[in-house]
Amino acid sequence: MTGTLHSFQARHIGTDAAAQRVMLDALGYDTVEELVQRAVPASIHVAPRETTDIPPAATEAEALAELRALASQNRTARPMIGLGYYDTFTPSVIARNVLENPSWYTAYTPYQPEISQGRLEALINFQTMVTDLTGLDTANASMLDESTAVVEGMLVARRASKSSSNVFAVDTDALPQTKALLHARAAAVGIQLVEVDFAHGGTLPDGLFGTLVQYPGASGNVWDPSGVVDATHIAGGLVVAAADLLALTLLRSPGTFGADIAVGTTQRFGVPLGFGGPHAGYMAVRSGLERQLPGRLVGVSVDASGQPAYRLSLQTREQHIRREKATSNICTAQVLLAVMAAMYAVYHGPAGLRAIATEAAQKAEALAARLRDYDLHLVSDSFFDTIRVVTPGPSERVIERARSKGYQLHWVDDATVGVSVDETTTADDLAAVAWAFGLPAADEHDVRDLPFAGATPLAGVPEGLHRVEEYLTHPVFNSHRSETAMMRYLKQLADRDYALDRGMIPLGSCTMKLNAATEMAAVSWPEFSRVHPFAPEADVRGYLAMIEQLEVWLAEVTGYDAVSLQPNAGSQGELAGLLAIRGYHLSNGEAERTVCLIPSSAHGTNAASAVLAGMKVVVVACDEAGNVDLDDLRAKIETHADALAALMITYPSTHGVYEHDVLEITQAVHDAGGQVYVDGANLNALLGFARFGDLGGDVSHLNLHKTFAIPHGGGGPGVGPVAAKAHLAPFLPGHPFSQRKDHAGGVFQGGAVSSAPHGSAGILPISWAYLRMMGAEGLQDATAAAVLAANYIATRLKDHYPVLYAGDGGLVAHECILDLRPLREETGITVDDVAKRLIDYGFHAPTMSFPVAGTLMVEPTESEDLGEIERFIEAMIAIRAEASAVAAGEWPADDNPLVNAPHTAESVVAGEWTHPYSRETAVYPLHSLVRTKYWPPVRRIDQAYGDRNLVCACPPIEAFA
Repeated sequence: MTGTLHSFQARHIGTDAAAQRVMLDALGYDTVEELVQRAVPASIHVAPRETTDIPPAATEAEALAELRALASQNRTARPMIGLGYYDTFTPSVIARNVLENPSWYTAYTPYQPEISQGRLEALINFQTMVTDLTGLDTANASMLDESTAVVEGMLVARRASKSSSNVFAVDTDALPQTKALLHARAAAVGIQLVEVDFAHGGTLPDGLFGTLVQYPGASGNVWDPSGVVDATHIAGGLVVAAADLLALTLLRSPGTFGADIAVGTTQRFGVPLGFGGPHAGYMAVRSGLERQLPGRLVGVSVDASGQPAYRLSLQTREQHIRREKATSNICTAQVLLAVMAAMYAVYHGPAGLRAIATEAAQKAEALAARLRDYDLHLVSDSFFDTIRVVTPGPSERVIERARSKGYQLHWVDDATVGVSVDETTTADDLAAVAWAFGLPAADEHDVRDLPFAGATPLAGVPEGLHRVEEYLTHPVFNSHRSETAMMRYLKQLADRDYALDRGMIPLGSCTMKLNAATEMAAVSWPEFSRVHPFAPEADVRGYLAMIEQLEVWLAEVTGYDAVSLQPNAGSQGELAGLLAIRGYHLSNGEAERTVCLIPSSAHGTNAASAVLAGMKVVVVACDEAGNVDLDDLRAKIETHADALAALMITYPSTHGVYEHDVLEITQAVHDAGGQVYVDGANLNALLGFARFGDLGGDVSHLNLHKTFAIPHGGGGPGVGPVAAKAHLAPFLPGHPFSQRKDHAGGVFQGGAVSSAPHGSAGILPISWAYLRMMGAEGLQDATAAAVLAANYIATRLKDHYPVLYAGDGGLVAHECILDLRPLREETGITVDDVAKRLIDYGFHAPTMSFPVAGTLMVEPTESEDLGEIERFIEAMIAIRAEASAVAAGEWPADDNPLVNAPHTAESVVAGEWTHPYSRETAVYPLHSLVRTKYWPPVRRIDQAYGDRNLVCACPPIEAFA
C-alpha cells in the first residue's frame, strides 16, 4: 500500500495493511504484490516505464483546487442555442435529495426488485409521465439520450413494420445531431435514409418502413404531422415522433396524431445541461409494440402476500439471453436522471408544468413580436419556444453581439440565427438578445427590460394543434406541493432501496466500488453543470482541457493511442469500437470482412453490438476452465479467414480468470487480418499490472462507471469511452458540433454515437478526480486490493460452495463464481433462494446466473473493509447451514427461511406465526442485525405474474390499500 493514512488512496481502499495481512495469511502469501504477480500471467505484466502521463497522486484538496481552476476557464454564458438542450432549474429539494444523495446515486440496476422498490416506483412515475404527455400506451424506463432513442425507434419500426423496404424517411427539420447519428448507424445495418421537408409539403418516397417527424422541428416550427402519419401507415410503415415533452403540455400529443413511437429527451425537466449529459432520453409506443421496447421496462406485479410490487418486465437483460438475436444492444438506462425528471413532474404537477411551458411560449412570442416590430423576418410564425430570425446582415455579427453580452445563440447559416428560451430566461435576457439583433437600447451596456407576461402563448400555432387532453392526473403528481411533503416522499422511496450507503453490493462484473464525495463534488458546480454541449470552443476551454487530460490518462493506463469519451454507455462504447473496425476494413477495400468471433462466455451486449455494427457473429467455444478453446478458435479463424473482421474477448475473462493464452489468441487473429476488441468490463482486475494494448488489443471500451468510480445511479448513468490504437483512431466517433476535431490521439472522423460531442461530459469530473487522486501507484494498489479480496472470499467459501473457475495456484481475478448447482441437487435450495435470503442478512445478492446458470458471481472490489467482507462470508456460511437443515428434514422443503425469503416486518408481526422456524430466525439470523436491520418493503415478487398481467404505469392508489 503506497497511501499514507491521510491520502485519498488509503480512504478509497477499504483494507489497510493489518487487514491485508490477515487475508494474505489465509491465502498463504507474504505480500499482496506476490499474490497478484502469481495471479496475473507473467507474459502480460507491464514493463517498468521511466515516465508516465499519470501525475503523482493529489490530495483531495489539491484535486478540488485543480478542478476549480479548470471550471474557471469555462465561461458561464446564458445558453439559448436550443437544439434539444435547455437550461433548467433543478429544484433544490431534488438536487440535494436525489442528485447529491448516495442513497440514489450508489444503487445498482434493480435486478433484486425486493430491495429496489423505491427507485422502481420513481421509474414507474417516469413511465407514467412519458405516456401521459406523449399520448401513447407504454414507455420504457429511459433511454441514453434523444438521438440514440431516435435510432432505437427507427430499429423498432423496422422490426414491427410489415414493409419489406429498407427506406426510412427523415424529417429535414430533425435535430442535426440526430440526423448525424442516424446516418452513422443506418449504414451499418443496411438502412437507406431519405430526407423529406414534411412541413412544407414534401412527399414520402415510394416504399418505406418508417418515418421520423420532429415535433416541434429543430427550427422551432410547429406543424400538423397527421397527413404524414396517415401516408406512412398507408405505405405500411410506422411513425416515430421526436417530441419535446415540455411542449406537449401545450401541444397535441403524438398519440392523438396516430404516431406509433414517440422519442425524445427529458433533460429540460430539471436535469442540468452538463455539457451534454447525462440525460434521460425516453421512448413510448402504442399498444402492440410494448414487447419491442429496447432497454428497461418497469412493471407492476405482486409479492408472496399478494401485495403490489414493482419489477423489471419482459426483456430484462435480453442481450444476455438472446445475444445476437437481441433487438438492441442497450442493456441499461439513465435511471438517476430519469428519477430527477420524474420528480420534477411530481414537484411541479400538471399545473406547474403547464405554467412553465406557457411562460416559455410567452417569452418566445414577446421576443418575436419585438423583432417583427423592427421588420425582422421569422422563418416560421408557428412556434413554441424557439424562433429562427433572418438577419439584416451577416448572422455572425448577431452571434458576436450576443456573446459580448454573455449569450450563446445558434448560428444556422450566414443569414439566419436561432434563439431558444426556457424557464430560466428573464425579461432582461430577451432585451439583450433583441439588442444583439440590432434593436435599440437605452444604452448598449444597459439593455431595457422586455416584459413577456402579456404575450399570447402559441399565438401563431393553429388552434387544432393546441392540447385539450388531460395529463398527470395520478395522485402522485398532485400530492407533493410543499417541500416538506416532497422531501419526505424522496426519503420514503430511498429507505425502500439498498445502495452502497447501506452495505456491500458484491455484484460480479459490475464493480460496485466507492464513489467518493470529493469525486462527486464538481458535478454540481454551475461552471460544469450549466454548459450547453454546442457552446463555442472559447466558452468551454476548461471542459476541453479536462477532457484532453482524461483522454491522455486513459490511453496511458490501457496502452492505446487515442480515446474518445463520446459513448455514454458501455454498450455504445462497444458499438463505437466495432464501427471503428468496420470503418478500417472498408478503408482498406475489405468490405467482405464482416465476421466477428465471440467466445460463448462473453457479455451479451458483445453479440448485440456486433450485429448492430453490421457484423455476423460466430461463437467460439470455451473449455472446462472457462478459457477460450484454442482449437475451436483456430478452426473458426481458418474457416472464416477471408471474412474475419474481429474477435471480441473480455480480459480477464467473464469467468473471472486470467487467460494465459491471450497473446497467442490475439496473434492468431492478427495473422488472419482481423482486429482484436478487448471488452474493458473487467479492467478493475488489471489496471496497473497489464494493459489491453499490450495484450494485442486494437480497440476497447472502458466502463468509467465501473473501474473509474462513476456511480451506477440505480442503473445509469454510465460512460463507456472507446480507446484504440493509432490505425483505428481516425474511425473513432466524430460529431458535427464538436468544438475540436483533433484529440490527443488524432482526428476522429467516425460517425457519432451519442447526441453530444463528449457524451455524458457532466460526470467526467468524477473519473478525472479519481485518477488524479489515485495516481499510478494508487491505481495499482486498488487492483491488488480487489484481487486480494476476491481470492480471500473464494478461499473462505470454497468448502461451502465450489468455486467454479480458477487460474494458476487456484487463484481468481477480481471476482469469483460460486457454484450453487450442487447445493440445489443436495438440498433443493436454488440460487434464487440464496439471493433472497441474503436480503434478510442485510446484503444485496451477487450477480445471479451469469455467466453460468445456477451460480453467484461475487466481486467485493477494493473499497470494502475486512469487517464487511467477513460479514458477507459469515452470511453465506450461515445460509449454507440453513440449506443443510432443509436437506436434513429440520424444515420442510416448501416452508423454510430460504424459500420464504425475504421476510418483511409485516410478515413476522401480523397474524399468527405458523412457520416451523422462529420469527427471530426469519429476520435476525445473525445477532448483529438487531440494531442495523434493513427491512425489505415487499416479500418475494412473482416475476411471471407481472409479465402475464403487464401494467407499466402508476397503479391506482387503491391497489395499496
